[in-house]
Amino acid sequence: MRQLVPLQDALSPLLRIPGRLYAALMGLRRRSYATGTLRAHRAPWLTVSVGNICWGGTGKTPLTDWILDWALKAGRRPAVLTRGYKASPPHLPYLVTPESGPGQAGDEPLLLARTHPGARVVVDPRRPRAALALAQTPDPPDMLVLDDGFQHLAMARDIDLVLLKPADLLADWDRVLPAGPWREGAGALTAAHALLIKCPPDEFRALGPFIRRHLEPLGKPVFNFSLAVRGLVRLDQGGTVRNFGGEPYLLVTGVGEPDQVAATAQALLGTPPAHHLRYDDHHAYTRADRDFIDAEARRTGAAHVLCTAKDAVKLAALGPARLWTFDTTLAFGEALFTELSFPQWWEAAVARA
Repeated sequence: MRQLVPLQDALSPLLRIPGRLYAALMGLRRRSYATGTLRAHRAPWLTVSVGNICWGGTGKTPLTDWILDWALKAGRRPAVLTRGYKASPPHLPYLVTPESGPGQAGDEPLLLARTHPGARVVVDPRRPRAALALAQTPDPPDMLVLDDGFQHLAMARDIDLVLLKPADLLADWDRVLPAGPWREGAGALTAAHALLIKCPPDEFRALGPFIRRHLEPLGKPVFNFSLAVRGLVRLDQGGTVRNFGGEPYLLVTGVGEPDQVAATAQALLGTPPAHHLRYDDHHAYTRADRDFIDAEARRTGAAHVLCTAKDAVKLAALGPARLWTFDTTLAFGEALFTELSFPQWWEAAVARA
């Protein structure tokens, strides 16, 4: 998808008319569900959607990870419903286990299943079908999380969290497909219960005028969050370190925002990577990729190979030498249009739901 962006930017003025038409169709679809013309399946449990209005790179998986942590600590039985982008499960619905392969489960569902063995992660493009299957299990969940669920209106939800990135408030505001990266028009944001922007705290403060211009009229709380990196985890031998002690490293990414990962690595390690291998988001790594990564590490003199957690669930099985990933935690920053922090707002929203 990244390859289309320069052409899309150049043709954006010509594509705005079809973009407006597409936004109108999506708006009609959303109103049809809101009025009951199209019926949504309502599960008998608390249902939370974590989604976005644009494609890629807004932090849905880290926020879902945080919600699962919260749910398990609260004694709940959470389940994640996901379409499993680029997954090829043997059947549908497909319950992802820590032993599943990334080709069966998809990278993000597998990552969630491995980091939260107490939760259920179910792959099925038809999420109502997955919810019905869970209801028939001996120990059904008491909470659903809809991964990438903002546009999946066939499932009713109690809490709708919409994630944005800084570009959404700047050059990309209300640029709907095919004119830009948005899946719906800005009017869809009125359906959100809260808006979260993934960026460093100083960037969030700099976005203040744009947040007030675009988001304050919606009357929704706006929260800042970012990934705080605590260090590095070695995948082949275990163990953690704070940094590489100045040794050169090769960065490998198959994510929606590779520049953001590179900036995070440089901020942590103090130096840019010896080389940055960029693959498409959700890239399915092969043994040929593994061999190429090892060859690039030797060619650039990199003592280590660093990747994201989403890449690691696929690369670890292939075994590139000296493979590391980030040890991260989610950090919530300032909030606008509310006096509550996000964890406080979340507790209140769950109590209301």
